[in-house]
Amino acid sequence: MSDDLKKGLEGVLVAESELSFIDGDEGRLVYRGYDIEDLARDASYEEVLYLLWHGRLPNRDELDEFSESMAAEREIDDGVMATVRELAAADEEPMAALRTTVSQLSAYDDDAAADPTDEEANLRKGRRITAKIPTILAAFVRVRDGEEPVAPREDLNHATNFLYMLNGEVPDDVLAETFDMALVLHADHGLNASTFSAMVTSSTLSDLYSAVTSAIGTLSGSLHGGANANVMRMLKNVDDSDMDPTEWVEDALDRGERVAGFGHRVYNVKDPRAKILGAKSEALGEAAGDMKWYEMSVAIEEYIGEEKGLAPNVDFYSASTYYQMGIPIDLYTPIFAVSRAGGWIAHVLEQYEDNRLIRPRARYTGEKGLELPSVDER
Repeated sequence: MSDDLKKGLEGVLVAESELSFIDGDEGRLVYRGYDIEDLARDASYEEVLYLLWHGRLPNRDELDEFSESMAAEREIDDGVMATVRELAAADEEPMAALRTTVSQLSAYDDDAAADPTDEEANLRKGRRITAKIPTILAAFVRVRDGEEPVAPREDLNHATNFLYMLNGEVPDDVLAETFDMALVLHADHGLNASTFSAMVTSSTLSDLYSAVTSAIGTLSGSLHGGANANVMRMLKNVDDSDMDPTEWVEDALDRGERVAGFGHRVYNVKDPRAKILGAKSEALGEAAGDMKWYEMSVAIEEYIGEEKGLAPNVDFYSASTYYQMGIPIDLYTPIFAVSRAGGWIAHVLEQYEDNRLIRPRARYTGEKGLELPSVDER
């Protein structure tokens, strides 16, 4: 492998963006100039969506109008609901079900045939996609679990409405605020694999539905969105064992296993989102009177930091946070999509503004000059 070959495009600049900035050495994440800590504390997911899509924070009237327009798009058509029921009955994986149904949404969108670069049409499609993904996911889970879907409400915000549709009751303020904050934290993160997938698709002048469907498929992999579910499965395995967390991790490493939730292609220090979610995980544990999951996570973080020099990423503490909220483990990655849809759409809008087909090249390493034998000579 020569020095100019960058496997996985590591460190390669392929685009310019005004959406999010990551300082891997300082552990900073910024959305359009605003630090993630400030946004997580003081901004709703709807405000962050507006910021990403429109380039600035909304005023009160703009936020109310935007939130109402999003809420009005939450219902899904009967044809999509039929597919949700069919996939749930077939015991499909949640991410695969989401990928299929999001693709199907275009069949019911009057803007589906619009020019792919029509910004106003894309903003309308973006609102519909982002608003309907939670409805699809909640309906799929309820049908899978033998319950009827719960219709969305327009008087609840994005985060609260999802938890309401999922559980059939309006969550308390602590759970609603925690989930809204988690959506803010996951909304965008530079040119991660799923975002880049959406950009590659849109660079062909394919439509927004195709781009988001591509991104969902990319997010489903265990090296991307699936990592948070793997973290929680690991924590449960630790809890089921006779070993303390440090012993369990040491034994796993000795067996050559990878400890989920550590290391990042961009951050060289602790992921700032992990810091925020770690505090939330601790607070949820204190409120429930059960610190087991948080304390177990801290012990593993300290051991991996000392032994391997690795810091936790966002997946590490999102796992225990979601688990303490009562969210099923196989929904962790789809919930990632509930949030990241906003970032995907923002990057696609940006791609369309100054589009160039994304078409890298590979160095050929196979044989050359072979003579073609006849079929009888092979």
